[in-house]
Amino acid sequence: MTIMGINFTKMLVEKKKGAKGKINISNNVAITNAEKINLNFGNSEQQSLKFSFEFASKYEPDLGSIKFEGEVIYLIDKKTADKLLEGWKKNKRLEQPTMTNLLNNILNKCNIEALILSKEMGLPAPIPLPKVNPPAETQTKKETKKK
Repeated sequence: MTIMGINFTKMLVEKKKGAKGKINISNNVAITNAEKINLNFGNSEQQSLKFSFEFASKYEPDLGSIKFEGEVIYLIDKKTADKLLEGWKKNKRLEQPTMTNLLNNILNKCNIEALILSKEMGLPAPIPLPKVNPPAETQTKKETKKK
């Protein structure tokens, strides 16, 4: 199982009126379609699949949104590809190892792009960024201050 590429087909970033108070950011990613595609890599044992996805970051209360649509090209053995597509056609679900791999790779790409675009639009970062906190005082310093 190899991811050959992740491409965006649509990007929408919108900033609305300024919000006051607490801002809630919710992120969501979903696979919307799965299909076979014909890419010839010279190996008849491999099959290429295209998974379409949507990613959304929503800023509440009505501050803005970031939306992406895209495609992941996945190279996998034919037997597994047929099994995945059969499961997708039946109930719009993928087997767990494949779904986990796809979603993690999609999130990596989308979160980085969303972070860049949120900065450009003046929106808060859609993912928590690391912060440095001042070092905690040691117990001995606290005791000497009390005396």
